[in-house]
Amino acid sequence: MPRKAKQRQRPGQQFAALPVKNVDGETLVLLVTSRETGRWVLPKGWREKNLSGPELAAKEAYEEAGIVGVVQDKPIGSYGYLKRLPKGQLKPCLVKVFPMRVDDLLDTWPEARQRRRQWFTFAQAALNVDEAELVELFLNLAKPVD
Repeated sequence: MPRKAKQRQRPGQQFAALPVKNVDGETLVLLVTSRETGRWVLPKGWREKNLSGPELAAKEAYEEAGIVGVVQDKPIGSYGYLKRLPKGQLKPCLVKVFPMRVDDLLDTWPEARQRRRQWFTFAQAALNVDEAELVELFLNLAKPVD
């Protein structure tokens, strides 16, 4: 009996906020630590039925980092990574990244006790994240505008 070909796992869809602010003419991005590993990441979450990508990015930025601001309607890029699920399985994910102007950082927010947050230049952010495509996105954003 022939063996069935292993089905390719469809990537999960996530949406991330790229929280930015300008300080003395330099753009900074806010990263948060993941709950599981403490890695630096963008605030992001799984697709939800009644929320658009930008709405979900804003929701995750609030919950994970205490950010209040305006999320743009168009993604600035995307990146892939492998998400470790609760039972140890790895699920490929595609993350659409939406720029977000930070208007306020709250002192308390839903995941404040589970995460840290820190501002980075794009070049510093590229050195502190693990996902190769996210590194590339940050490096492209760090390039001077002609």
